[in-house]
Amino acid sequence: MDINYELYKVFYHVASTLSFSEASKQLFISQSAVSQSIKVLEKKLNQPLFIRSTKKVQLTPEGEILLRHIEPAMNLIKRGEMQILETGSLGGGQLRIGASDTICRYFLVPYLSRFHKEYPNIHIKVTNQTSIGCVDLLESGTVDLIFTNYPNSRLGHGCHIQFIKDFHDCFVASRKYYGELEHQTLSLKELLTYPILMLNRNSTTSEFLHSLFQQQQLDLVPEIELSSNDLLIDLATIGLGIAFVPDFCVQHNAGDLFQIPLKTELPVRQLAIIHNEQMPVSNAARQFMSYFEKPQS
Repeated sequence: MDINYELYKVFYHVASTLSFSEASKQLFISQSAVSQSIKVLEKKLNQPLFIRSTKKVQLTPEGEILLRHIEPAMNLIKRGEMQILETGSLGGGQLRIGASDTICRYFLVPYLSRFHKEYPNIHIKVTNQTSIGCVDLLESGTVDLIFTNYPNSRLGHGCHIQFIKDFHDCFVASRKYYGELEHQTLSLKELLTYPILMLNRNSTTSEFLHSLFQQQQLDLVPEIELSSNDLLIDLATIGLGIAFVPDFCVQHNAGDLFQIPLKTELPVRQLAIIHNEQMPVSNAARQFMSYFEKPQS
């Protein structure tokens, strides 16, 4: 059976108001058009839906049954329309972000807090992956945008990159266990005589550090490789070695740690927001990206 949405919409308005004239006003059609639509629907269903009199309009038992089915359907359509409209006006919808645990903890949280306060009806979904893994999330459409360290070997064509913050990496150690190094200046080659703690291979930080050592024809063999900068800092604090981490992590966890001076300054890296230029960007994602339009240092 073919379903004529317009007929059921007319029925709903007449049944809700129990008035043909009021229904015609709500639908912006003539009263005769309303009457004709009801007649067509009654003929289609082979049942009378209304009891008509000069004083009032009443639903028949069959009409009441039909209204019980039509009313929730009409409400569902209304809610769908409302959600679409709210999404376009930032009154609803979803913001999907991919970022590493480190970037979330030490950088993103204040911005997420601000966005949630300004747009409380937008659902925020954050997926944790390494900066390299976040590119896979972006390419698959799992997230709207990602925050990643740059350079990132996984980035390809079609990625729009917005740089938002410069940062330095550093080697940190505990004064209790490596205090003699605090006033020395070391080369990368000299650092290799100590146990190095660093992120695992599936990270931009690992790529970056291995590249630095390779440029000087040095073979870097870390003592410990982990997936958490915070845990690297904890292990450095108890003297298990020298941790290689972004400087913005150390500022929050200084304690007994100090940065080891190097003979050659390490290149600057950057934090970047990236979205897929080949995919539409939601209004929520555009608004969140606008928070970072001015570079920060």
